[in-house]
Amino acid sequence: MSSKTTNPFTFLQQVRSETAKVTWPSRRETMISTVMVLAFAAMAALFFFAADQIMSWVINLILGIRV
Repeated sequence: MSSKTTNPFTFLQQVRSETAKVTWPSRRETMISTVMVLAFAAMAALFFFAADQIMSWVINLILGIRV
């Protein structure tokens, strides 16, 4: 296994050139994505809350105890 060392200055130039090739999302795309993530997280939270409540009710109904 050969060890190929790179000059730190050359490395930073390469990083900068690769970063320039990246297609960065616009502010609008970032905001839409953020809102979608928050909305789906809220829906998941509501789903799991409802599922937990229903399972608790069913267990209470079957066993006749408070959970």
